[in-house]
Amino acid sequence: MSRVKVPVLDLIAQHEPIRDDITEAVVRVIRSGQYVLGPEVQAFEREAAAFLGCRHSVGVASGTDALSLLLMAIGIKPGDEVITSPFTFFATAEVIVLFGATPVFVDIDTVTCNMDATKIADRISDRTKAILPIHLYGQSADMEPILDIAAERRIAVICDAAQAFGASRNGTPVCALGDGSAISFYPTKNLSCCGDGGLVGTNRDEIAENVRLLRQHGARERYKHNMLGLNSRLDEIQAAVLRVKLRHLEAWNERRRSYAAIYDDRLAGVVDLPHTAPGNTHIYHQYTIRTPQRDGLRQFLAERGIATGIHYPVPVYLQPALAHLGLREGAFPEAERAGREVLSLPIAPELPREKIEMVAESVREYFETGT
Repeated sequence: MSRVKVPVLDLIAQHEPIRDDITEAVVRVIRSGQYVLGPEVQAFEREAAAFLGCRHSVGVASGTDALSLLLMAIGIKPGDEVITSPFTFFATAEVIVLFGATPVFVDIDTVTCNMDATKIADRISDRTKAILPIHLYGQSADMEPILDIAAERRIAVICDAAQAFGASRNGTPVCALGDGSAISFYPTKNLSCCGDGGLVGTNRDEIAENVRLLRQHGARERYKHNMLGLNSRLDEIQAAVLRVKLRHLEAWNERRRSYAAIYDDRLAGVVDLPHTAPGNTHIYHQYTIRTPQRDGLRQFLAERGIATGIHYPVPVYLQPALAHLGLREGAFPEAERAGREVLSLPIAPELPREKIEMVAESVREYFETGT
């Protein structure tokens, strides 16, 4: 395999223009002597809430912890059911199972790969406690029918927005939709830490208060624990880094959209392109095409030094860790078909335009030469 010429992302290149600002932020924290839940976390929570259009944002240790804390905050318990998508990163289903609840899957829409909202009502039972949609690849799930169903049945809606910081639905930031949203700042995300971190966004005061308690062992004050919780806090250094990066996020997301437009133009009629649903503002955390010739195309690109990703090759219910659910191949055919066809192309904003053009031309070459 040739040397990588076009990586999926290049964090060194991303950080270079803001290196001095990041260095200053990190040094500021070190000199302050305040490393846990100090002024940087408090400032970032305010700034993030304003950006997301939420009344509250609560910094936590990871996106997975954000999901866990939201489930705890709404009172998920053994025997409950949570409706979600089978086509997502494993953590979404994992946290449901860890709390003794059961993930109840709904197959995906064939165009957006988000959960098909028209199929949710048939999956609701007396044990349904919540609906957990995923805003996959950087665009909103079909939230209006989801919220309507939840309001009618009086069940919670908590969203996996790990890939959607900055996305919106009909002008409303996605993290302001539903009862709460879980966000990840893993280094691959559009807004990322120099390490790990996460956030819960919510407009509900009681959920915000519960998450603040739960993230530090259920304690409202030192040595007084009101509930059983976790140790899950966004640390000061990561918050300081995120504050620097947040100032650039809109420009970075806009560059992703411009790169998506290049792909759309060059690859129309060549592969199945990502579809932005009406009313959605896409932030293109991933630019994910679909083709039955995915594996051959991926190998062809790799031989030319172009890195790609598969998000996700195996639906979560077919993972060995969830074998106890008793679901077999064929249970959700659209999720399984997507797993065989999806391929994410490089779209990171730090990549130069000519590399995006190189990727597009290489994809065309594969199909035009019949390789």
